[in-house]
Amino acid sequence: MAKYDSLSKNITFQIKEDRANSKANPFAFTDEFAVRRKVNPHDSGDLLRSNFIRDIDKILNCPYYNRYSDKTQVFSFYKNDDITRRGLHVQLVSRIARTIGKALNLNLELIEAIALGHDLGHTPFGHAGERFLDEIYFSKTNRRFAHNLQSVRVLDKIFPLNVTLQTLDGIAGHNGEIEMEVYKPNDISSFEELDLAIENCYINGENLTKLSPSTLEGLVVRVADIIAYLGKDRQDGTKAKVFNENNFYSGIIGSINAEMVNNLSVNVVENSYGKNYIKFNKEYFLALQQAKKDNYQNLYNNEKTQNMVKVVKPMMNKLYEKLLEDLLTKNLTSPIFTHHINYLNKPYYKREKPYLEQEPNQIVVDFIASMTDDYFIEIFSYLFPKDSLTVEYKGYFK
Repeated sequence: MAKYDSLSKNITFQIKEDRANSKANPFAFTDEFAVRRKVNPHDSGDLLRSNFIRDIDKILNCPYYNRYSDKTQVFSFYKNDDITRRGLHVQLVSRIARTIGKALNLNLELIEAIALGHDLGHTPFGHAGERFLDEIYFSKTNRRFAHNLQSVRVLDKIFPLNVTLQTLDGIAGHNGEIEMEVYKPNDISSFEELDLAIENCYINGENLTKLSPSTLEGLVVRVADIIAYLGKDRQDGTKAKVFNENNFYSGIIGSINAEMVNNLSVNVVENSYGKNYIKFNKEYFLALQQAKKDNYQNLYNNEKTQNMVKVVKPMMNKLYEKLLEDLLTKNLTSPIFTHHINYLNKPYYKREKPYLEQEPNQIVVDFIASMTDDYFIEIFSYLFPKDSLTVEYKGYFK
């Protein structure tokens, strides 16, 4: 029997009272304090479009936003239109975060900007692809790759869109793989501090666990990221016939997606309203941790799931080496030039120095991280037409 929580009478009364009295949340981030890397009157908020609405528009019109629609969330190589792709995931994160944010009286425009941009740097083939690319990049440069850092890079360096510090900071610190009982804002207040924090993560991957948004809005997105995938991934696993959704039991938060989204959202609001932090209560946090462990055991580390992506690792290694060679030998007919570098050298992307002057491994990483699943497979076939490494999709009628 499904169980759906509701806000307590006390919190419900307080929210209604505060709304009736037009009481602002003193911990919400207001548009007037938004900071951009470059002062540009065209980017300034106004009555028609606030600073964060402008960020949303920049993100939606970023060329890589389209690519969400063909990037793996969890399941690769499935021809099944009902299995979640990353494009739906970011919308679910945005919806859940705005629901929580509205109840907490936070800045919904900042929440939406962070949520829609948070996975722009994600690789093809989900976290498996991210792990493979990190291994290669580290072996070449002693630097780490992480999709949240790459998402910031997409909006700040690959496409210099002059997005606000607050949106980029929320994206950098969104790591939904690390669950916490209490989320507190960091004290990053300048681009210099953000740049240093990100650089420290490239140098030492352990610093990734220390990244956290500086706003409650960013923290809400971080929590919503977990809520959005926890139950939805189980739904997808059932559709992919990897496991039976009924095998899960996660206690007080429920076991199916609808229960988990509702109950975790209610608990966050119940424990965070009027506070300068975002919090689950102890019982719900422990249930969330157990639910996540169940997902890893039954889904993410499932042999069927791993078998789907094991072919990607050798493919990515070969592709990386070929693209790096083409770049270093200036093979202008290679896709790294025709589909990537030339694409980014448009005059309307105003850069301090040409993109081609980036470190070569960084250029290759940028290109591979930007690929959709299908494009990755197509470019591999194009560059290695006689290679024995192939991908077999699970078709609609298999």
